[in-house]
Amino acid sequence: MNRRLPIALALALGLGAIANGLFMLISPPNWYFAVPGVTTTGPFNQHFLRDIGLIFLLIGIAMLTGAARPAARVTLWSLAALWLGGHALFHFWEVAVGICGTGALVQDFPAVTLPAILTAALALWAWRDAAGGSHRSHPVEDSRAAQ
Repeated sequence: MNRRLPIALALALGLGAIANGLFMLISPPNWYFAVPGVTTTGPFNQHFLRDIGLIFLLIGIAMLTGAARPAARVTLWSLAALWLGGHALFHFWEVAVGICGTGALVQDFPAVTLPAILTAALALWAWRDAAGGSHRSHPVEDSRAAQ
C-alpha cells in the first residue's frame, strides 16, 4: 500500500485532534456550547473539559509524531487508538444504559466513532508495515541497523 494515504490521514487526524484540544483548553465554555449534543451529556465542567482537551492535544501530537517518525509510529498510533476507541465505546455505553438516546450515536459518529475507527486502522496498518520489513522502506533505519 502506498504510504502517502495513511500518513496524510494521520496528519489530518492529528491536526484535527490538536485543534479540538486547543479549543477545549482555550475556551471551554464556547466548546461546550458549540459542539452539538455536548450540553445533553451533563453540566458544564471547565476543569474536566480542559483535562480532556489535554488528552486531545496529546493524541494529536502522537499522530503527527508517528507520521514523522516511523520507528515510533506503532506505539504512538496504538496508544491514540486505545484512548479514542475507549472514548467511542463509552459513548455506546451511555446509549446502552439510557443516558443518551440512539440518535447520539449518529450525531457523535463524525467526531467520536469515525476518528476511533480510522486511528485503529492506522495503528493496524503501522503494525503490519513494521512487521512486513519496513526497514527496506526507511533508509535511515537501515543505516542504524547496520551499525
